[in-house]
Amino acid sequence: MCGIVGILSETHVASSIYESLLMLQHRGQDAAGMVVCDQNGRLHSRKSMGYVRDVFQQRHMNKLEGHYGIGHVRYPTSGGSGKDFAQPMYVNSPYGISLAHNGNLTNSKALARELFHAEMRHLNTDSDSEVLLNIFAHELAKQRAILPSTEHFFQAVKKTHSRCHGAYAVVTLITGFGLLAFRDPKGIRPLVIGEREGKNHKEYIIASENASFSALGFQTLRDVGPGEAVFIDLNGQLHSEQCADNPEPMPCLFEYVYLARPDATLDQISVYKARMRMGKKLANKIMRINPNHDIDVVIPIPDSSTTAALQVATELNIPYRDGFVKNRYIGRTFIMPYQEERKKSVRRKLNILDLEFQGKNVLLVDDSIVRGTTSQKIIEMAKEAGANKVYFSSAAPPVKFQNLYGIDMAATSELIASNKTEEEVAEAIGADWLIYQDLEDLIASAQEGNPSIKKFEISIFNGEYPTPISKEYLQDLEASRQDSNKLSRERLS
Repeated sequence: MCGIVGILSETHVASSIYESLLMLQHRGQDAAGMVVCDQNGRLHSRKSMGYVRDVFQQRHMNKLEGHYGIGHVRYPTSGGSGKDFAQPMYVNSPYGISLAHNGNLTNSKALARELFHAEMRHLNTDSDSEVLLNIFAHELAKQRAILPSTEHFFQAVKKTHSRCHGAYAVVTLITGFGLLAFRDPKGIRPLVIGEREGKNHKEYIIASENASFSALGFQTLRDVGPGEAVFIDLNGQLHSEQCADNPEPMPCLFEYVYLARPDATLDQISVYKARMRMGKKLANKIMRINPNHDIDVVIPIPDSSTTAALQVATELNIPYRDGFVKNRYIGRTFIMPYQEERKKSVRRKLNILDLEFQGKNVLLVDDSIVRGTTSQKIIEMAKEAGANKVYFSSAAPPVKFQNLYGIDMAATSELIASNKTEEEVAEAIGADWLIYQDLEDLIASAQEGNPSIKKFEISIFNGEYPTPISKEYLQDLEASRQDSNKLSRERLS
């Protein structure tokens, strides 16, 4: 779950890329980076560990001169953590290519071996993004074009699609030529195009989410389609081509549950409206299984569950209250790398308003339950505040399987629902009653926004992975994602 953006304009783009990265900060808190190209074909870049506001200070921005560029916020999913893994990544041959990637390749180790032994390309890290960059660069170099055409770029994307498995939304800066963006054949990770009128030609933005478009004067044009490649040349001409043999739209359903901003529209589905529908269906389930419930108040776990919780309260005709005050300067606990960090951060992040809990039967609404750590702590806080009973509801079904496509949520063995019944989960987190959303209702909540999408990527709920996956890869990933192994690698680094 990273955030990527590319902008081509008649004026300098660094400030616009910076603003876009701020709006994408929720997608990655580990590192940030940007590269821009000036009219002389010189690249100017800055990347480092930390938040966008810390990585880019005024002295850095003054040096980032260029009319087209790309940016990235990183959330580590493949490879290690550190400045070497910050993006955009760069190779000088052919032409000078910079790449920002959101997603995860599931065959990156095999591809890395091919790159080294058969194609004699050196890799500096074990990042799948560096593998993807070198695969694309190698396929483009094989065409031996001194002045490449748009068709050369698209042909390289076609070859990249045939070799890479997994999820990838990509923006690249090809020095002296323009911006190229492409999306995996199933469109698992999002990518949206925006446009605005410039003085002499149209200007474009391509990003993981479109929430920043209007603030920068762009209008949403459309999504990059699954398997599609889009090239924007230096004259502001947009070229596109379907580069996959069998594209099949299958966007990640968890984007709508948690990952994306509520003001984003992805694959023509409003995230806000999808969450409203999740709340309505969750309320319908509550009434169906317990019409004589004794809920006094509905309280959201801020922020991504707020929309669904408000709809739950509306449908149940029960008061909605903000029972928690969020510290905006604490990062998202979900994407913190270690369990101990997450435990400590819950109480730092949320202050409780005791008066909303005292003597009441409280229904807490969250977007999902992953490890159960946050849920357990929040229920504990609610009971300490004087709640009579604490009911807990999830806008998503039980998360039972690890994610392979860009969300480093946990090893399967660390997911609380992986080996427990709903009753056992309720007992483990301390809830007096636990209500999960049904998978069919969650799918319907998103699908209503765009009925042309027949399938979603839902492997974390049902364990069915839509791309080729080896048993060895699953075993290696399971081991690498366990907190104990993460800490061991950290101590050795």
